[in-house]
Order: sequence, then C-alpha cells, then structure tokens
Amino acid sequence: MQVNIISSSRYKVDRKNIRNKVKEFLNSEGLGDWIVNIVFIGKTKMKKISLKYKQENVALPVLSFPYSSETLDEKLLGEIYICYPQVVLLAAEKDKTVDYMLNKLLLHGLKNLVK
Repeated sequence: MQVNIISSSRYKVDRKNIRNKVKEFLNSEGLGDWIVNIVFIGKTKMKKISLKYKQENVALPVLSFPYSSETLDEKLLGEIYICYPQVVLLAAEKDKTVDYMLNKLLLHGLKNLVK
C-alpha cells in the first residue's frame, strides 16, 4: 500500500496521521495493496477543478477521482483533492480542530473512491 501526499509547505498537515488513517481505512475495506494520492490545494485551484468536473463555481472542501486502473506494476485507486483553506473554515464553523475536520473529509473522500 502506498499513500502519496502532495502539499505545499504552507499547509500544516500531519503526514503520518494521514497515512495511518488511509491505511487503516483501506485495510478495513480489503484494499491493502492499492495506491492513493492525497493532494492539498488552495481555493483558486479547487474552484477551477470543481468548475471543470462538477460544473460548480465554488471551492469544495474535498473532491475524489477514482481511477481503479490496474497495470502490471501498480494499482492506483484514485486521487483525493482537499482544499486546505476550506478545511480551516469548516473547522472554525463547527468548532472542531483542523485535524478532526481533515480526518472527516479524508474519510469522505476515501469512501467515494471505493463505492
């Protein structure tokens, strides 16, 4: 199993915690040997992506793109894009920590990849 995390240095993410959460979820689903990419982006980039793929001109907190492409060398389950500024806003609105909200959105994205 491989978890690739792509993030700017301005976004404070606990990579170890994210990898553990993803691995825990994938193992529980029987998908222990798949690869998942987690990409942290800003509002502008998320707006562009959501407009292109969902026809919504808003910065969504999370978007998942399942691939399920199995090649000889790797099994790529998909990518999860998380808008870090939206995570911070949601955490403040719901009076939760950023890590708590990040974990909830990460699990939401993972569930969308495997359904």
